[in-house]
Amino acid sequence: MKPATSLAHTLVQAAAQAHARGAQYLLSLQHEPGYWHAELYGGDTTLESDFILLELWQYPPVNGVWNPPTRGRIEKAVASILARQSPDGGFPVYPGGPADVSASVKAYFALKVAGVPTDDPRMVRLRERILSLGGIQAANSYVKLNLSFFDLYPRRWCPSVPPEMLLLGNFIYQMSSWTRAIVIPLAIVHAANPHRPVPAGFTLTELYHPTRSPAWPRDPRLLSWRNFFLAADRFLKFWEEHGSRTLRSLAIRKAERWILERTRYSDGLGAIYPPMMYVIMALDVLGYAREHPERVEAERQFYNLLTDDGERFFFQPCFSPVWDTAIASFALGAAEIPEARDALRRAADWLLTKEVRHKGDWAVKRPNVEPGGWYFEFANEFYPDIDDTAMVLLALERAKSSDPARQQAAERRAINWLLAMQSSDGGWAAFDVDNNWKPLNYIPFADHNAMLDPTCPDITGRVLEALCRRGLDRTHKAVARAVNYLRRTQEPEGCWYGRWGVNYVYGTFLALRGLRAAGEDVREAHILRAAEWLRAIQNADGGWGESCASYETGCFVPGPSTASQTAWALLGLLAAGDSKSESVLKGVRYLIETQRADGSWHEELATGTGFPKVYYLIYTLYRQSFPVLALAEFLASAAED
Repeated sequence: MKPATSLAHTLVQAAAQAHARGAQYLLSLQHEPGYWHAELYGGDTTLESDFILLELWQYPPVNGVWNPPTRGRIEKAVASILARQSPDGGFPVYPGGPADVSASVKAYFALKVAGVPTDDPRMVRLRERILSLGGIQAANSYVKLNLSFFDLYPRRWCPSVPPEMLLLGNFIYQMSSWTRAIVIPLAIVHAANPHRPVPAGFTLTELYHPTRSPAWPRDPRLLSWRNFFLAADRFLKFWEEHGSRTLRSLAIRKAERWILERTRYSDGLGAIYPPMMYVIMALDVLGYAREHPERVEAERQFYNLLTDDGERFFFQPCFSPVWDTAIASFALGAAEIPEARDALRRAADWLLTKEVRHKGDWAVKRPNVEPGGWYFEFANEFYPDIDDTAMVLLALERAKSSDPARQQAAERRAINWLLAMQSSDGGWAAFDVDNNWKPLNYIPFADHNAMLDPTCPDITGRVLEALCRRGLDRTHKAVARAVNYLRRTQEPEGCWYGRWGVNYVYGTFLALRGLRAAGEDVREAHILRAAEWLRAIQNADGGWGESCASYETGCFVPGPSTASQTAWALLGLLAAGDSKSESVLKGVRYLIETQRADGSWHEELATGTGFPKVYYLIYTLYRQSFPVLALAEFLASAAED
């Protein structure tokens, strides 16, 4: 038997070789302008289903027959949807997950309107699964609203989305940025009450559960926010029939201006699929002709999200080049690879061109703060986000641009912007400050589980690391408040919740990195408990994996090991001062053994989070960047021993 020191030396050598291969593969993925941009897609079929609905809107049936000019694309969408149907007939919202009633209703509508016969065995199984989940009545509000535009679901049982909310001062800015971007164009469409046609004889009556009520359940308590908003919804339905036409017209025009202003310097409203789809519909009901420049541009941006390469057909929810570039740059910079220097310089040059220099929605609560920071996509000037800004700052620590003065100025502005965007509880959210007015969760159209943008440990940990790497320490008020926030939000088991990655593994690794950067002693009880939790949930194969089901249960749910989650766990343990435990060595072995010959790692499960319980993400570059980073930091720790 080889001595332990010999085994450890062999592992370090193997890790160095795996890191070199992984880094070279990651370098090969850089685009010529200097950025990284990998495919980003959801773990479900909802975007393809919504695409078919939009095509029905864009090209109505003629004489009861639907024969759109995009029939070829629609057939590809049908094939793409059916390829992901679960054995039980339903459609999940993440790979390997249980059937979700909203995703399943969307798929049934799309497949049926596209011409799949209802007696097709796949449709029969889907219909039975939907009914077993409560029928169409159990779908979320956005499904019902979309169907109501075609008179396929009664409008009276859909939540009102009044454009008049824009007349209530800053009320709309109490909602999360993505909800705001969705509901404002949606309000225009809803106010138009469009009654769009469907093919002759088309209905969805077979999806109605015979005993389930379509009414929203009331709170048994007389006085509650739920009952307040249900009463408000009844009033709004009365207002729609009898209210002031002048006020409604004023609100619609204000909503129209709001939308058009926020498509400037951006790749579509919010640069994400749902609002971009609703903008097309809103411009239509507002009377914008198909050839009008605003509508042409809205359609161009929307259809740019489509991937149709002859073998695959799917929509990306948005593009992620700034995020991908920042993470890849940080990973490659960790080991100071000589051949990566030019790539990192080009990446830094490109990132500087994406700095935000205009005020966006965030300025409503921070009007006197200079614009700075970065967004997620190619262009989304109104919506820089805190997480991307922190990640770019981390990347620019290691990636030096061709213009040091410009880089220094951008970094200064970003640090000041991050400090200004800290919420009152000491944490950071994604896009806004103190976006946490919980009563909004009881609005009937809030059932997409993303009405608010509260602070979260994962973003707070990343921001804390970024700020501390730039010289801030515990004597700075913002750092001290952030450390206290992370201490308060640690779960009893020792982990932290992850809002934007699945889930407790993600939150824990980022919280630990932030605390370590802030100078937290690794012998502190909360650090020890977090490290022990990570070791306790390791899979038998040496990797780590967590299911999206953890959002449903509110606690860790194990899943098959993935490269990205294994890398997160390793990074968390290394941040906690553990570089030699059997758990760390087994995790490193897992990454070595699962690496492909070309230096890449394979991963099919969703490890990113859009809306918890509703929409998940597969970042195809996570499986590459994070293992490279984890191996680099493991090798650095081994070199210090």
